[in-house]
Amino acid sequence: MNIPPTIHPDRDSLFNKIEKVRHRHPKVKDKTITLAHGSGGKAMRDLIEDIFVGSFNNPLLSQLEDQARVNLAELSAMGDRLAFTTDSYVIDPIFFPGGNIGELAVNGTVNDLAVSGATPLYLSCGMIIEEGLPVETLREIVQSMKQAADFAGVKIVTGDTKVVDRGSADKLFINTTGVGVIHAGIDISAANLQPRDAIIINGYLGDHGAAITIAREELALESSIKSDCQPLNGLVQAILAVCPEIHAMRDATRGGLATVLNEFALSSGVGIHLYEQVLPVREEVQAICELLGLDPLYLANEGKLVTVVPNHQAEKVLAAMQSHPAGKDAVIIGEVIDSPSGLVIMETIFGTDRIVDMLVGDQLPRIC
Repeated sequence: MNIPPTIHPDRDSLFNKIEKVRHRHPKVKDKTITLAHGSGGKAMRDLIEDIFVGSFNNPLLSQLEDQARVNLAELSAMGDRLAFTTDSYVIDPIFFPGGNIGELAVNGTVNDLAVSGATPLYLSCGMIIEEGLPVETLREIVQSMKQAADFAGVKIVTGDTKVVDRGSADKLFINTTGVGVIHAGIDISAANLQPRDAIIINGYLGDHGAAITIAREELALESSIKSDCQPLNGLVQAILAVCPEIHAMRDATRGGLATVLNEFALSSGVGIHLYEQVLPVREEVQAICELLGLDPLYLANEGKLVTVVPNHQAEKVLAAMQSHPAGKDAVIIGEVIDSPSGLVIMETIFGTDRIVDMLVGDQLPRIC
């Protein structure tokens, strides 16, 4: 039985208007984040399209699928292994001298990939937002993430957004996952250290930890110290260009230089000998540490890497690092020794030896 369609003279006009509304560029009109922005409905769609897609816009993300779809042939042409890492950022405060939580999330994950020798390519971004966060604050952070990603040469291609009740989080937490490709022949590992290897760091220690301490305003201190938050993949490529046989490399974030070197010593079953007199520490950072009873060897960094290279390659690597903006203050700080196995020993400015153990406890919580 054929039933004739109901005639609506204005139907086509109405549908055309609806279609235009549905395909307009959405704009978040709320001043603060509400629970509706995490509900999965129109408010969430507007938030995603306006703030995230509008800022991160790239062909992989703009499809708005539940996953990013990457061409495997293109990845295979770049190397023979995939590097995959994830990290979460809960720093307090979310804005600090030298950066914010968004820049930190991008640079931190880029660096975790880079120190494996990988070329970072793609990031995901998961956000847990507290109800009440100003929309313009979120927009500023997302735009800074876009700028950081562009500078590092990576794309943010997929993500997730959750909103929690006021008081259930602290403004904003971010998770970033990164994917990169390791070129054939690169073998960087904490287990590769050999006696007589040289240990090099790319600049001043403890800037990030000191900057966050000041930013929390728990002390009436004034300082020009800024976080060293920066991407290191360009520096790593400069190092690998002159010395593909790098033995080990790691960024010295939570736990600082001391923790990284202890992990190296334990993984390789060797000792490490440091020289205190050459360790690069700014006078302001040293002063803050003395005032608060901290040790710059354990302060977090967000733009510093430690690399261990064969002794005969050390000067060449050092020169390559110093020629790059992220390594202009690079210095050789020590060497690998046979024994004592698993220990880091520092020769102090007084000529005595001191054991530098792994960080016990937490000097400064929520540092990244």
